[in-house]
Amino acid sequence: MNKGELIEAVASATGATKADAGRAIDATVESITGALKKGDTVTLIGFGTFKTAKRAARTGRNPQTGAALQIPARTVPSFKAGAALKAAVN
Repeated sequence: MNKGELIEAVASATGATKADAGRAIDATVESITGALKKGDTVTLIGFGTFKTAKRAARTGRNPQTGAALQIPARTVPSFKAGAALKAAVN
């Protein structure tokens, strides 16, 4: 499912227009992104938890040349599925 299909599904499930559903989805994604930028955790009970994790700096290898290169430390987003989502998928 892509974003367009998600917008159609939300619009048909709620009776809203596709434009309203698109704005709602965009606002949801922006809110989650903003919270993660601040370092907050977003928990949607029954769906899952969005949070950030720190990756340490490490040494990697260029696959073409085999030369060592330094990969810098960074913060990455992560998602952990909730129990209800896991149960629905299985």
